[in-house]
Amino acid sequence: MTLTELKYIVAVAREKHFGKAAEACFVSQPTLSVAIKKLEEELELKIFERNANEIAVTPLGEDIVRQAQTVLEQAAAIKEIAKRGKDPLAGPLRLGVIYTIGPYLLPDLVRNVIDRTPQMPLMLQENFTVKLLEQLRLGEIDCAILAEPFPDTNLAIAPLYDEPFFAAVPHTHPLAKQESITNAELKRETMLLLGTGHCFRDHVLEVCPEFARFSNDAEGIRKSFEGSSLETIKHMVAAGMGVTLVPRLSVPSSALHGAAAPGQDYGDSSYVRYLPFQGEAPTRRVVLAWRRSFTRYEAIAELRNAIYACELPGVKRLS
Repeated sequence: MTLTELKYIVAVAREKHFGKAAEACFVSQPTLSVAIKKLEEELELKIFERNANEIAVTPLGEDIVRQAQTVLEQAAAIKEIAKRGKDPLAGPLRLGVIYTIGPYLLPDLVRNVIDRTPQMPLMLQENFTVKLLEQLRLGEIDCAILAEPFPDTNLAIAPLYDEPFFAAVPHTHPLAKQESITNAELKRETMLLLGTGHCFRDHVLEVCPEFARFSNDAEGIRKSFEGSSLETIKHMVAAGMGVTLVPRLSVPSSALHGAAAPGQDYGDSSYVRYLPFQGEAPTRRVVLAWRRSFTRYEAIAELRNAIYACELPGVKRLS
């Protein structure tokens, strides 16, 4: 049994395809297949069920793949320990970020990391929460910036900030003349939602649970415009197609300081009015998560410091 064979079975379990796994491991498919067959013969069991359409991991194979991932992480930790003796921040840090945080945090964060720790470049991955959790478990990324809640996967968690929501309404909407908005007023509007898989969609439905019924059988605008990015949803708001909720960091600073008259196209933020909630605003908690077995503690600490060095307007920083 070798580390290379363990790497191959983890890759096949992840890709569910021998060809794609071989490509990910930079070897030919026959090389990978022969190595896995050799390992199965050594263990005297089948790790994978093979058929014409897909590759499935056997129940016992699931345990083996999970242990193989742990062994690979521990082997990598030996190299990390050696690096830490020289420079604990040396080498890239693989960071995952959910879609509704990345565009608004990463530009400032990347600049801060380059200025503070140029020897630790960020390798970025944007994705859904469930996918980032899987990548963390498999060791494909080192840490992730997520919004709670998410399934408990025995990760180490550091809270970063609480971020309030704002309502986004068309500039021609009667609500646009107000200084703030209430839940009751939102409930009377056409709500534009992100598609299934976006955790921010679930946050919006917590604020306005009655819109959950539009997820499955609704017709018209509420159904037609699910599944887009947050920026696309904001363009739809600008075009007068409905209202939505957005996280505070996605609100353009110009929109909070007296936006100018609408411009020439719906890309101009002046077509959207952003309203705070009356009273206590709904919020989401943003956290940094990493595997407890990850050994580069200094890198995690420096990443947190770089995040806290960002402007983060309108959010409540957490220590």
